[in-house]
Amino acid sequence: MSNQQKNNLEKVLILQGGGSLGAFGCGVYKSIASQGFVLDIIAGTSIGGINAAIIAGSRDEDNAAQKLEEFWIELSEGFVPNKNMSELYYENFEKFYRNIIFPLPSMNPSPDHQDLKREQKIKYDQIQSFSSSALFGNSKFFMPRWLVAKEPMDSGFLNPAKWTYIYDHRPLLKTLEAYVDFEKLNPQSDNKMRLILTAVNVLNSRPLIFDSKQMQIKPKHILATSAYPLYNFPWIEVETDVYAWDGGLLSNTPLREVLDASPIKDKVIFLVENYPKRVKKLPGNLGEVYHRARDIIFSDKTEHSIKMSATITRYLDFIEELYQIVNTNMDKLQLDEKTITKINRKYKKYHQDHGAEIKEIFYISRDEEFPHIFENADFSPKTISRSIREGAEKTLKVIEDHGIKVKSR
Repeated sequence: MSNQQKNNLEKVLILQGGGSLGAFGCGVYKSIASQGFVLDIIAGTSIGGINAAIIAGSRDEDNAAQKLEEFWIELSEGFVPNKNMSELYYENFEKFYRNIIFPLPSMNPSPDHQDLKREQKIKYDQIQSFSSSALFGNSKFFMPRWLVAKEPMDSGFLNPAKWTYIYDHRPLLKTLEAYVDFEKLNPQSDNKMRLILTAVNVLNSRPLIFDSKQMQIKPKHILATSAYPLYNFPWIEVETDVYAWDGGLLSNTPLREVLDASPIKDKVIFLVENYPKRVKKLPGNLGEVYHRARDIIFSDKTEHSIKMSATITRYLDFIEELYQIVNTNMDKLQLDEKTITKINRKYKKYHQDHGAEIKEIFYISRDEEFPHIFENADFSPKTISRSIREGAEKTLKVIEDHGIKVKSR
């Protein structure tokens, strides 16, 4: 590995998707910024991509963390409380789920069972939040078709049999106007932070990469990276006949895309895990089974990429050794000019154009004290504030535990 590589460590933040769980990533960035870390690359998909765009394209570069938190507070203000219907919804959910899919704690637990009462309250609130989001949407992020059906775009509203989406997430773009300066997200910009978003082509399942060092990132790319079909969002046409869905369908952790986009410089990576890889006990009912299965689907699966990065680095170091031996013994080897040219060309291709090594990777993982299938649709102010706080505290602990020091760019 060259000295130039060693002296150009890139600091990278990777943000997973996860709906309202993205507030955790907001807290993570708050602590990273508060400690003076200047990021070179920020990558994300789905809500992680939205967070990443707000950070990289912040209208207030000196206060990007504050602006990101303001965005999440604004999202929580778009939440519609469901107080008038809460008892009815709790009753209906309880009837359907109890002893069938997802048994809820008793509504009248013993006073001695404080943990049970707390679990009941959290799950009860999440059911309320989920049902509210499902019925009324969130005016700052997405709206159900039945509340925006008068808009000219929705000509198919009267034919539900042919619906391909239920919620329109274009309101997000109006919200982002106050936070993202898209002029900063293109190769000609002097913005030092590189933004990488991911999506997937609906028609051929191939990954779509939106990289601010390669293209102009536009509002449609933000909609594309967050167009998750199982949230019932629509696909987005990003180019003629290129239709995109949320990149989390392929990978919820865009580490490989970062390595492919920047294959030369070594990296220090902060990786935000909205979906924990490890839990302490098996699921206790079908609801917890579905929840755990979802966590596994969206959990970080980049371990192989990390191992391959280290392996490729060892191979390239070996190539370097061999090349230096050949280079210092050209006369003895009596190689012809054509062979020498070929060796030099391959050396440049395989060594100088690749070889980035992950020097350190720090995982910042969200806890799930009481697993619940509805947690990623909870945009209530209380939950959003709690998630931001948890992300900030977890990050500070990781920084302290690993003795991470701020390094200049």
